[in-house]
Amino acid sequence: MASKAHKLKQTKYIFITGGVLSSLGKGIASASIGLLLKQRGYKTTIMKLDPYINVDPGTMNPFQHGEVYVTDDGAETDLDLGHYERFLGESLNKTNNTTTGQVYYEVIRKERRGLYLGKTVQVIPHITDEIKKRILTHEGQFDFVICEIGGTVGDIESLPFLEAIRQFTLERGVQNALNILLTYVPYIKSSGELKTKPTQHSFKTLMEYGIQPDILICRTETKLSKEERSKIALFCNVSEEAVIDGLDVENTIYEVPLLYEKSSMTELILKKLRMPLNHLNLKTWSNFVHRIKHPKNEVTVGLIGKYTKYRDSYKSIIEAFIHAGSINNTRVNVELKNSEDITGENVAEVLQGLDGILVGPGFGSRGIEGKIASIKYVRENKIPFFGICLGLQCAVIEFARNVCNLTDANSYEFDKITKNTVIDLMEEQKKIKNKGGTMRLGAYPCILINSTKAHDAYKQDSISERHRHRYEVNNNFRELLQQNGMIMSGLSPDQKLVEIIELKNHPWFLGTQFHPELKSRAVTGQPLFISFIKSVLKRKKSRNSRNNGNKKEQITVIN
Repeated sequence: MASKAHKLKQTKYIFITGGVLSSLGKGIASASIGLLLKQRGYKTTIMKLDPYINVDPGTMNPFQHGEVYVTDDGAETDLDLGHYERFLGESLNKTNNTTTGQVYYEVIRKERRGLYLGKTVQVIPHITDEIKKRILTHEGQFDFVICEIGGTVGDIESLPFLEAIRQFTLERGVQNALNILLTYVPYIKSSGELKTKPTQHSFKTLMEYGIQPDILICRTETKLSKEERSKIALFCNVSEEAVIDGLDVENTIYEVPLLYEKSSMTELILKKLRMPLNHLNLKTWSNFVHRIKHPKNEVTVGLIGKYTKYRDSYKSIIEAFIHAGSINNTRVNVELKNSEDITGENVAEVLQGLDGILVGPGFGSRGIEGKIASIKYVRENKIPFFGICLGLQCAVIEFARNVCNLTDANSYEFDKITKNTVIDLMEEQKKIKNKGGTMRLGAYPCILINSTKAHDAYKQDSISERHRHRYEVNNNFRELLQQNGMIMSGLSPDQKLVEIIELKNHPWFLGTQFHPELKSRAVTGQPLFISFIKSVLKRKKSRNSRNNGNKKEQITVIN
């Protein structure tokens, strides 16, 4: 439901912190609350305040921090911004993610320019003032700004952020700033009890920093009893209605907003911040969740990559499959396959039982030959294929080697000696030395060619998608590739950059230089993912139909 047009009053702020342990789901909680407020007609945005000293996660290994989420304006941000965008259905930007590195970098730059007039630069007030300044970036533009504080209460890295929101709450008043603590209530199987003590301790720690939580979201495996809720409320100095069940969801994270609303989450927030209780419309969202939980069909897709030990490395891709699956009324089971384990000899065995494959993005030469072997197998066996970023590049290398007879074809990233560098470093990238924030980043336009699968999926001539890469298809080989059947179905407006490739005479073989998963949204999905899953489902149904026909024929012969 679109936000109602209305005159904005003073912006209200909601701060979400986490206690006991990490990975409790603050990002999902923030996104869920944002969705519920939006569905009540309020203009809402969400910020992530991360305590690490990196300027951004762009230089981090995916095993360390999961995927890097890129916004339209080219910011490399925390993966939680992906949750925010998917739930809100809106694009965010660089102002929605702040890190300790960014804060200190800006304060030091000001000090070097003499802007502090000779004062001693300290955490208080200079660092905390810079944090508060960033929190106020969206002042007056939204009814609600939700700020998720990364890390766990008690971490030394988070202290400047906690001090900043303590000051902010004091300055704005409790009618304009609300604090929510997401905490953990473990279930001890041996005693059959939920234990509230960890929640009490994390609450006490937050209180020591001068922050009184207004609402507690308690992550639990089982629903809190009346006694447990009363105990938490008593020891944590909140009303019982402010103790919200954060139950684990079995099927999908998109059910979380529905569970929160059963606990009257937004009613409580609006009451505390003295805002009108607008009508809530969750019908479309409920239908979306219903299709995820009760699909009519089921397919299995292999995600080929080299960061497969950590699913968050491909978070947006996995979520895009969920969105596309819901739209196709299909459960998409995603099996992560490590490309380092795949060879030309075992590829058929590794990919056995998959209805389609996606070769994902990445950097470096490790596991590349496994990706290429996988692409050759699905190309020859007419299995639906989707390549993203490095996946497109590997598809071009495979095609050049095995169809165009350039046996030494490769990317300059992996082989700097071969003459047949069908993938090469972008010209403007050749002089760059710093790694952080220097790739081709953010949204760029792409012109689609008529009568192609890409055009059929998007149903428009021009699109805009997000990028994160340094290498491109080498234009010196474009004519050869096209002569042998490769279609350049998406190009940059100046025709110099290949954005999408397809193959003739294949059910669905498509690669993109951009990252379409970054624009997939809950409910609406993303055109290429929707088209891919539709093709995968069609192939599976066709195979099942043939197999059933063969079985009937065999039975007839036996009789």
